[in-house]
Amino acid sequence: MSSPSPIPSAGSPERSTPGGLAKSQPGLVAVGVMLAVQWTSEVADVVLDHRLDAYGVRPHVLVGLRGIVFAPFLHGGFGHLIGNTVPFAALGGLVALGGLRQFLSVTVIVGLVSGLGMWLFGSSNEVHLGASGLVFGYLAYLLVRGFFARNGRQILLGIVVAFVYGGLLWGVLPTSRGVSWEGHLFGVVGGVGAAWALLQFDKARVAADQRNS
Repeated sequence: MSSPSPIPSAGSPERSTPGGLAKSQPGLVAVGVMLAVQWTSEVADVVLDHRLDAYGVRPHVLVGLRGIVFAPFLHGGFGHLIGNTVPFAALGGLVALGGLRQFLSVTVIVGLVSGLGMWLFGSSNEVHLGASGLVFGYLAYLLVRGFFARNGRQILLGIVVAFVYGGLLWGVLPTSRGVSWEGHLFGVVGGVGAAWALLQFDKARVAADQRNS
């Protein structure tokens, strides 16, 4: 019988090897594609006199649920989009270093939790737009996954991320009018949930491999 395999660190990135770099490339490409769609959508929104904004999350209205899919690709102007682009690229890129599966899994979980949170608890007379829910989710995921997995390298990375981007967490408080703090708050909830869920999935996968070995 083979020796037990170590439990993966919630989709931790591979070491600096050609195989590890190859694993991260599809995820990084996905980050780039999402950014390209966000910018293309904003250009199209301007051309269409901002009619695409209607596809954001509209709380408490059944049709507003479509915004869970579309809202991360729509923004309230280029200033809003520019403000999200750098942290989305940086934090999303760090998540994507663990591979395409990790990036997509975290994105889907955070997107669903953040979007549903906005739909359930947001103001009925507002439309929620932007990728900031995903940004806050990526941030939370990177901050907590190392502690869940007891991985020193990931904890260290989380500390660095907290030093650079930790100030964003003030955005979960309703301090600024017109800012979707609900999306930020539930993005954080989704990021923490994604870190826990992926670790449990990895544990179950390792256990299954051990049983089959």
